[in-house]
Amino acid sequence: MRSHFINHQSIEAKQVDLNTPASSAETDPIVPSASYSGSEPTRFHCHFQDCMEMYASAEQVSAYLNTHQDWFCRCAHPMKVELLTDNGYILTIGRFGAFGYKVEPKIGLEWLPQDENSYQIRTIPIPNYVSPGYELDFQASQTLVEVPAREYFQEHQLASESIPSAITRVEWHLDLIVYMWFPKAIQKLPQSLIQRTGNGILQQVVRQVSRRLTHKVQQDFHSSNGLPIPNQSQR
Repeated sequence: MRSHFINHQSIEAKQVDLNTPASSAETDPIVPSASYSGSEPTRFHCHFQDCMEMYASAEQVSAYLNTHQDWFCRCAHPMKVELLTDNGYILTIGRFGAFGYKVEPKIGLEWLPQDENSYQIRTIPIPNYVSPGYELDFQASQTLVEVPAREYFQEHQLASESIPSAITRVEWHLDLIVYMWFPKAIQKLPQSLIQRTGNGILQQVVRQVSRRLTHKVQQDFHSSNGLPIPNQSQR
């Protein structure tokens, strides 16, 4: 797996907890965004690219992705996932924040049907839910690209004792925009500090979620199909 941030701003974000199951995490009381009607939200943005290799044909990988209802909930753990519709989920990501201000974001996501080996995932409303002090806009795409297995092993200098019959790269792009309505105590801080810290935490969260979810999905796919799991240490 390889990952890449666009316009990356590095920062040490110490208050990120994605390992505690969402249902057991205690969150600080946060005033709903409607209560900040007199203030403008702060916008944070993350563009992220990633990919993972599957030792199977694009057709086989597509068949697996099409049954996301079977594997997404268990692969997303410890994040909390609730089934909203046949293709929609409510995802509680984890607890994170800075400057003593913490949130536990919840987002509705819809996995759109495949279109020529490409999938789109987008934000959808959560019924009867008002987000407390934030809004999320999640737009992601996944594309399946089947590559010649032997050439792939040679290019990446991998051991060739057991070359699979096919390799499919799952390439995905994410655009994530977060709007935050902060309390007055946070608004008094320098805007540049708020922006830099927020973008850094957002990038850290996306990176951690991506790496963990990718690892679990790879393991789940290959194990359920009796296939060897790609050895990332050889990359």
